[in-house]
Amino acid sequence: MSVSQADKAKRLRALHEAPGAFVIPNPWDAGSARVLEAMGFQALATSSGAKAGVLGKRDGRVTREESLANARLIAGAVDIPVIGDLEKGFGDTPEAAALTIRGAAEAGLVGGSIEDATGNKDAPLFDLERAVARVAAASKAAKALPFPFVLTARAEGFLRGKADLDDVIARLKAFEAAGADVLFAPGLPDLAAVKKVTSAIGKPFNFMVGIPKKSFSKAELEAAGVKRISLATSLWKAAMTGLIEAATEVKDKGTFTYVDRVVSTATLSGYMKD
Repeated sequence: MSVSQADKAKRLRALHEAPGAFVIPNPWDAGSARVLEAMGFQALATSSGAKAGVLGKRDGRVTREESLANARLIAGAVDIPVIGDLEKGFGDTPEAAALTIRGAAEAGLVGGSIEDATGNKDAPLFDLERAVARVAAASKAAKALPFPFVLTARAEGFLRGKADLDDVIARLKAFEAAGADVLFAPGLPDLAAVKKVTSAIGKPFNFMVGIPKKSFSKAELEAAGVKRISLATSLWKAAMTGLIEAATEVKDKGTFTYVDRVVSTATLSGYMKD
């Protein structure tokens, strides 16, 4: 690694402080990370769904150890900042969230997110007091690190059956007060909701692209007050779409015309490092 973790952390902070919005795409392995870096993206983020897919698992079934091992490969492959989708911190307690933040830093990440989803279908969100305590513990762990780790707090209501914008805003404001550096509410239905959220908070807001009919342009999101735009599993799903379409042609037709459309070996090799 030619760029130190501390320098990566400073670069990430600078992106959040610069004018306008920036896109932070989500690779799923070292190779996809290097392609995105070579294309000129300035920072990357892991995706819980994509890393689960790499392991042949469903989203939410990956362990802390598996998640951080994947993050270590990605962070070690590039010279740009990488943040982690750390789900709920791989545990329900504030201590679990703090442990995950420390593990993320050890894996080479310079930021990460903690969400308020429980993984329990009968009670899909932590109550506000517990959710805030978890963010506060993660923030304390982040601030104890020897570099400026960017902590993102996620309010998951719109993805977890509680599409209550006022509740999401109340949670984000509480997470901000608890020490989160970036706020995130995936699944917002329209730009009016996005603008209402960004107007209510004082920290940078991350919008998640990837939901059909609810993925807006960079210009629209920037105008609505968004600072960071992540792509969730959408790039991994695009890659898997190509795989399925090509394999379907082979299986059903016995033809191989897909090879005329794929990127060349020389081009792919050009993205990689020795």
